[in-house]
Amino acid sequence: MRSIEKLLEVMAQLREPRGGCPWDREQDFHSIAPYTLEEAYEVADAIARNDMAGLRDELGDLLFQVVFHARMAEEAGHFDFEAVAAAIVAKMVRRHPHVFGTAGACDAAAVHAHWERIKAEERRDGDASAMAGITQALPALRRAQKLGKRAAAQGFDWDSRAGVRDKIREELDELELAAGLRDARRMREEFGDLLFAVVNLGRHLEVDAEQALAAANAKFERRYREMERALAEAGQSVDDLNHESLDQAWRAAKRAIG
Repeated sequence: MRSIEKLLEVMAQLREPRGGCPWDREQDFHSIAPYTLEEAYEVADAIARNDMAGLRDELGDLLFQVVFHARMAEEAGHFDFEAVAAAIVAKMVRRHPHVFGTAGACDAAAVHAHWERIKAEERRDGDASAMAGITQALPALRRAQKLGKRAAAQGFDWDSRAGVRDKIREELDELELAAGLRDARRMREEFGDLLFAVVNLGRHLEVDAEQALAAANAKFERRYREMERALAEAGQSVDDLNHESLDQAWRAAKRAIG
């Protein structure tokens, strides 16, 4: 028996009303969705760490999530795993006419243009908005970048980075005004507008906002841990130091590890 067939069999057995796993039987699409997202992030983490053994395991965990959802859908009479696989095969063939169809050979830029054109044609069969298909469940930075990119493809964009920088300054001023008024609702709204503008600056710079912030998070954590380590070695802790001493310790950590 092929491994994928065995996996489908295991999943079916876990969901059996008699003899299956009580926890697995109780789950539905909504309860499993957070685990699906978590497994996708763990795949990304293994890639970031260049951990190939970990990536193999995490891809297996993510595949299990796909099988889990497909099994629940099959039980409800919607579709099964075979239908999921058939749908993605059809989509990939349709979106790669340069490989499976009559379109001639082309470079990566042309492939991307074909992909976006075909996706746009697919959207016309449902929601005709240029914003259609950008899932609400994406991380906010990633979704902001996709929204901006989709709008830009329709010609709705700043002419240059200078325009985006001006927008950032405008949004920062509006945030300061809201903060001065101590208007919590408006501060949240203006802070969101500021973040959206910054994400669009990243798009103009061809910098992925989600990846950039993830790298900044990792750098901050490395430096903070180094600062804690150095302070502990000197018999101190972060709580022991005033602001000036903490700034010196932070600068020392940056020099130590970059």
